[in-house]
Amino acid sequence: MTPLADRIRPKTLDDIVGQKHILGKNKPLRRIIESGNIPNMIFYGASGVGKTTVARIIADNTNMRMYRLNGTSASVQDIKDIISDTETFEGYRGILLYLDEIQYLNKKQQQSLLEYIEDGRITLISSTTENPYFYVYNAIISRSTVFEFLPVSYDDVIPAIERAFKLAAEDIGLPLSVEDGVIDHIARGCGGDVRKSVNTVELCVLSSQSNSEIKVTLETAKLLTQRSNMRYDRAGDEHYDILSALQKSIRGSDENAALHYAARLIESGDIISLCRRLLVIAAEDIGLAYPQAIPIVKACVDSALQLGLPEAKIPLADAVVLLATAPKSNSGNEAIIAALKDLKNHGGAGFPRHLQNVHLDGEGAAVKGQHYLYPHDFPNHWVEQQYLPDEIKDHVYYIYGENKTEQAAKAYWDAIKKKK
Repeated sequence: MTPLADRIRPKTLDDIVGQKHILGKNKPLRRIIESGNIPNMIFYGASGVGKTTVARIIADNTNMRMYRLNGTSASVQDIKDIISDTETFEGYRGILLYLDEIQYLNKKQQQSLLEYIEDGRITLISSTTENPYFYVYNAIISRSTVFEFLPVSYDDVIPAIERAFKLAAEDIGLPLSVEDGVIDHIARGCGGDVRKSVNTVELCVLSSQSNSEIKVTLETAKLLTQRSNMRYDRAGDEHYDILSALQKSIRGSDENAALHYAARLIESGDIISLCRRLLVIAAEDIGLAYPQAIPIVKACVDSALQLGLPEAKIPLADAVVLLATAPKSNSGNEAIIAALKDLKNHGGAGFPRHLQNVHLDGEGAAVKGQHYLYPHDFPNHWVEQQYLPDEIKDHVYYIYGENKTEQAAKAYWDAIKKKK
């Protein structure tokens, strides 16, 4: 039997769940589809949000001959076979190629389509779960319009779940009862993936039928949707998006958002990525405003790695909250960026003579002797002398941050160096 998710698949644009930002009334993708003039397009978004369904609706409403390939299994020969049909009677109206998971095609495979995309013999609609600007050949992107498909909201997925339960019960021919909370749990638990939600409905129905009825309990729904709300791939965009959101939440001093993204990493079991990013954040975003954050976070990370999950979540949560609520400074990071930029512009500009290791002065030496002033021999362990090379001797990289710790250090050295 055809899977329930395929049988319940929408047949018109009005039946699509979610994607109102591109498929709502007068929205760009809808206007393109209704015009009948279909350009090359790339559909980008997570699984189960309607990319393939929209492509099928486009194919049903065009006179072009449609082919479908999947990037995980397609070969150059498959592409050549389709291209050969552009010269036959069947292809005279043009060919619509739906290429699912285009990111799995190598550069040569993608390039083989270019000539036929350019002259219009093939209209390409491709889909990808990864950022196309990273994974799709630039020449194809430049000839295509990219549309992003967003995760479906909780409110939008509920009607699809209700329809799925009704259709599944009709297929079996038994009365259906669904315990309170089941639909809500599936909607929230499947993370905006409509196909996953419908598949969960099908599993619930198949595992809950008796000879006389189908009784779906909340316990069954929880069992069949456990962990299914985690959209996560350690090598994909979702991985980097979570880490980016974590760091930006900590940088923005929102401890609740930071804990949310940390929890997503912990739930996926990826504490290594979480530990590494927390160490970066301690130095990059808190830095000199609270220097003790670095050893404290290092201690939390070491504890987490020694403990392992589930206990690792405790020191990691401490580190997240500490960093989010700590004062912030990126002055150290900005300083090294400026120094590296200066190095690129000026190169290694040598050393002041008095900073070099002791050398024998040759006959041609302009200055005899090293003349280094040892700061510990002077009051407050400081004496004025040049440290940067001559070419950049007045360059400044570090600017004290406005936080209490750095301003205290500034006041200390300003007093010693007699600066106003």
